[in-house]
Amino acid sequence: MIRTVALHVSEAGWLSTYQDLGRTGAEALGVPCGGAADQHSAAVANILVGNARNATLLEILGGTFAFTPDADVLVAVTGTETTLTVDGLPTPLWEPVVVPAGSRVRLGPATGGLRSYLAIGGELAAPRFLGSAAPDARMRFPQLIARGDTLGVHSGPVPATHPDFGVPLYRFPVPRLPLPEGTWTLDLVEGPETAAVPGIRELLATSTYTVGPQSDRVGLRLDGPVLHPQGLGEIVSHGVPVGALEIPHSDELIILGRYRTLTAGYPIVAFVTTACQDLLGQAGPGRTIGFRWVDEAAAVRGLRESRQRLDFLEARVKSAYAACGTSP
Repeated sequence: MIRTVALHVSEAGWLSTYQDLGRTGAEALGVPCGGAADQHSAAVANILVGNARNATLLEILGGTFAFTPDADVLVAVTGTETTLTVDGLPTPLWEPVVVPAGSRVRLGPATGGLRSYLAIGGELAAPRFLGSAAPDARMRFPQLIARGDTLGVHSGPVPATHPDFGVPLYRFPVPRLPLPEGTWTLDLVEGPETAAVPGIRELLATSTYTVGPQSDRVGLRLDGPVLHPQGLGEIVSHGVPVGALEIPHSDELIILGRYRTLTAGYPIVAFVTTACQDLLGQAGPGRTIGFRWVDEAAAVRGLRESRQRLDFLEARVKSAYAACGTSP
C-alpha cells in the first residue's frame, strides 16, 4: 500500500536541492543536461533504497542537514564522508537504513569531498522541468530546500529490520566512490587540440593543479602550469561535452561540468574519462589534482566495469527486497 510520508526539515545545510541524474534530450533544445555532480553516488543511493537510479533525491552541499519523518522510511546516504545519526546514534553511510517515525536524521558537515546524496525509498514529490527535478538556476528553476520545509514522499512498505536489534537485515556489495587523501588523480584521453599544444601531454602528466575558489557547477578552474596553443588561430565555437579540459586565454585550466554552456571556442586538449567525472563533483576549492593519460580502450573498460558494479548491486537489492515482499 502506497502512503504519503512527510519529512520535516529542521536544518538544510549550505545548499540543498532536489536532484536526479539529469535531463535526457534537453541539450538538443539548448539546455544543459544538469543532474547530480557525482552521478555514481546519486545512483547508488537510489539503488540502495529500491528506487530507479534516476529517481529524485537530495543533493546536500556542506553544512548540517536534518529532518524528521512522520512515518517509517528507508533512507541511504552516499557521497562524501560525513557523520550520519538517527536520534543521535551513529549510522553507517552507503547502506540502507530504516528510520522509525518521529526519529531525527542528521547529516554532519562534509569531510574529504563536497556533496552528500540522500535517497528516500519511494517517489519524492518535486517540481520538474523538461522531465527532470535537477535544478538549473539559469532557467529560473532553483529547486532549493530550506529549513522549515516539509517534503513529501510516496512510499510503499519499508523492508524488514531485525526484530530484536532494529537494524536492516541486508549487507550489499556497495561500490563506494573512492575519495583518497592528498592529490586526486584523474584519467585523461586526448582531445581535438592536443597536438596544437606541444608539450601539453608531458606537462599535464607531471604537474599538480589546485581547484580554484571560482569553480562551480559549470566547471572547475584549476591553478597550475599552462601551455597555450601555437599557430592554431581562432577556433570557431563548437559543441563541448562534460569533462572537456579547456585552455582559456588566462593561465588556468577549466574542466567542464554538467551545467556548462553547450558551445565554446577554447581549445580542448583532453577529456576527463566518464568513469572519473564523479570525482569532479566532489572536488572543492583547495583540492589538488593530478592527471594520468590513458587510451580510449582503457577509458571504455573503466566505464564498463563501473556500470557492471552498479548492475550487480541493483540486482542484489531487487532480489533481497522482493524476497521479503516489500517495495520501498
